Amino acid sequence: TRSRSRCTMIVHQVPVGNMQNFTYVLEDEGTSEGIIIDPSWELDEIMRIVQKNNLKIKFIVNTHHHFDHTIGNETMHQETGAPIVQYKTSTIKHDIEVSDGDKIKFGQSELLVIHTPGHSKDSMCLVGDGKIFSGDTLFVGTCGRVDLPGGDAKELYHSLVNILSKMDDSLVMYPGHNYGSSPSSTLGLQKKMNFVMQPRTEAEFLEIMGIG
Repeated sequence: TRSRSRCTMIVHQVPVGNMQNFTYVLEDEGTSEGIIIDPSWELDEIMRIVQKNNLKIKFIVNTHHHFDHTIGNETMHQETGAPIVQYKTSTIKHDIEVSDGDKIKFGQSELLVIHTPGHSKDSMCLVGDGKIFSGDTLFVGTCGRVDLPGGDAKELYHSLVNILSKMDDSLVMYPGHNYGSSPSSTLGLQKKMNFVMQPRTEAEFLEIMGIG
């Protein structure tokens, strides 16, 4: 609808902890609803943003189950009353499961769930309003590691080559960590500049990831 296109999703990108993580507070401009993505540390700062903008947090969403993206879940759940949303293959506590192709709706905004395993079995990217929240699947200039439990370089190759590389160049990318030359980028720029997004065979990808 035309009214929906006028509303935008405001992104509060918050650097947290000592592992260069990002937590995101997303605000639906047309309403007072919002979501929190990957709460871990600096929870006082997250709540300050929520309160300053008078947000009703509808969901707490994790891009994957690793502790540095989820350690703040319980506190944020208690503070906001919002249920915890994770991909259906997650092995840790959550209230709502989502699958590939599902939509997470808050206010007049919505995010499409895209399953992108590789860094972990339950890794997902969230796409909406010209933005992609890529978690630890894709960073500015690199990608998530595959040597942790549940990591799989072949799955990551598929996620990068068959899924993310086919998505719109104009998507503004917000990663799970501040590991690159800038805190955000565009998918188009990453396709050009990021070595993991360059055309290569699966065998070549496994080699650069130190597998095989």
